[in-house]
Amino acid sequence: MPTKVDTPSALFLFAHQDDEFGVFAAIEQAVHAGRRVVCVYATDGAVTADPERREAESLAVLARLGVARQDVLFLGRQLAIGDGQLHRHLDTLGDGLAGFLNQHPRLQVCFVPAWEGGHPDHDLLHAVAVEVLAKRAPALSVWQYPLYNGDHCRGVFFRPLTPLSENGPVQRTTIGWPARLRYLRLCLAYPSQWRTWIGLFPFVGLHYLCRGVQQLQPVDRLRLLQPPHARPLYYERRAFLDWPTLSAALACWKDRMTLDEAAHATAKDLVDDA
Repeated sequence: MPTKVDTPSALFLFAHQDDEFGVFAAIEQAVHAGRRVVCVYATDGAVTADPERREAESLAVLARLGVARQDVLFLGRQLAIGDGQLHRHLDTLGDGLAGFLNQHPRLQVCFVPAWEGGHPDHDLLHAVAVEVLAKRAPALSVWQYPLYNGDHCRGVFFRPLTPLSENGPVQRTTIGWPARLRYLRLCLAYPSQWRTWIGLFPFVGLHYLCRGVQQLQPVDRLRLLQPPHARPLYYERRAFLDWPTLSAALACWKDRMTLDEAAHATAKDLVDDA
């Protein structure tokens, strides 16, 4: 349904096109509550398929959930942030999110990928969003949603849609059977990602058929100081990125952000004193 610009909004942040599968229920709940649902993608998603094709697939899925096309922003492609390369573009992402927040003052709640060690882009988006939101929109309610993690797994195996106990209490919302079946059909609406979904769909299907819940957890900035769970993390086992590289990139970005804020404050003081 069409939404007005001044309508209270819910922001959903995704690292890649198709990550919305982790919050199908939360998106529909926000739409039904009358909120303007805004979706932002942080990378171009180009590693596994053509970005335009992936964007078209996600747009079609979001439209079926009630999200307006004008409320979907492919920020990662606009800013040339490559899929799997987010650790090299933290300044760009941080500035992009800050600019976005300045243009959307009616945000009430934000949903970010969980701090869970599944994909480095997920964890990096989580960390940058949590830090930027804490400084730019401290009153905003921020929730994390799980996608997949390798806690207590070996090799290529993982746990989908499973919150980590280290991330705190879980808010569970039961999903009715008609919605569960619709969401399973939506998981098949990403043909460009068939290789990924061959491994993912059976476990996501079991989740919907056996549990059928949307699981969310509050965020905690202190969690960013430590690995999501006991190492090795899933993305370390798959050789996507290692924890020392990821944590070092985050630390450098936070140091630069602190210096920029100090420079801004000094410049403001000079202007005020003039």
